[in-house]
Amino acid sequence: MKVHRQRFTPTPKAIALQYDGMSPPRVTATGAQEIAERIVAIAREHDVPLYEDPSLAGALAHLELGDEIPELLYLAIAEVLAFIYGLQQEGQHKGEYTREDLNQKRRHRYR
Repeated sequence: MKVHRQRFTPTPKAIALQYDGMSPPRVTATGAQEIAERIVAIAREHDVPLYEDPSLAGALAHLELGDEIPELLYLAIAEVLAFIYGLQQEGQHKGEYTREDLNQKRRHRYR
């Protein structure tokens, strides 16, 4: 019997968060496919650092505009924010980053 396996390709998603340091980060934009592409394009236009993590995006994708991130995701978002803030301190915050970049930075820091 021949088994056909389809490769799963996740739908591109983008979520923009705003964090004021006082309350949990809030969703300021969210979308999939063309809307996700537009969110990313606007972020690039404004030199907003981009962080790609499909698992985290999937976890955030169910949130609505204005929603605070759920407590379950505080640690994951805190790691990303700390990573971006660290890059800002080094003057390197513009660009696009992935979970691997965050992990490399963490490994380098704790050597």
